Amino acid sequence: MPILTQHADVAVLDLGAGENRFHLGWIAETEAALDKVATAEGPRALVTVADGKFFSNGLDLEWASAHPDRFSDYLASAERLLARVLTLPLVTTAVVQGHAFAAGAMFTLAHDFRIMRADRGFWCLPEADLGLPFSPGMSALIQARLTPQTAHAAMTTGRRYGGEDALAAGIVDRVAGEAELRETALALAASQAGKASAALATIKETLYAPVLRALRHEVG
Repeated sequence: MPILTQHADVAVLDLGAGENRFHLGWIAETEAALDKVATAEGPRALVTVADGKFFSNGLDLEWASAHPDRFSDYLASAERLLARVLTLPLVTTAVVQGHAFAAGAMFTLAHDFRIMRADRGFWCLPEADLGLPFSPGMSALIQARLTPQTAHAAMTTGRRYGGEDALAAGIVDRVAGEAELRETALALAASQAGKASAALATIKETLYAPVLRALRHEVG
């Protein structure tokens, strides 16, 4: 389960060392951690990290296939999590040390910044290969955070982007070696901690209003 620690003005959300799939317990624990970060006072920023082979491998498809009657509610909970990260009242940075696939890749896009390991791991939207359509909310998020060319290629071909390719495509903001990843992210986050405010949350809500309506399943 995710663990939240504090490093001066920077909260670090450690997703763990497994596949970090979006199972219901994982979503609930992540939401609880975000509650603590969002309601804290003073300068603050968030860095999301993981360990091992995966940053996140996306939805728990095995659980979903075993509970088809609950899939709509399950997907909605995952989309609410994406919306929550997208609108946090502070600057957020995802540290992509390993594979970020499907909803795990979308989770990185919900952060303000992404820093990826230069020499290992892939960022990928494999839905076309899996025969799974993107929900309207997820499609809107991807298109809002990537250029039209990159969004089209990523969504329709399932291309796997390594660190340097992801940087060139504008998917991530920086790449770094394994030893420098977290240090780079913490430094970036610390430099942005003073921006935490209700105003920043409002800016994000306005900036991504159509995306948020789709992710939250709002009408109009």
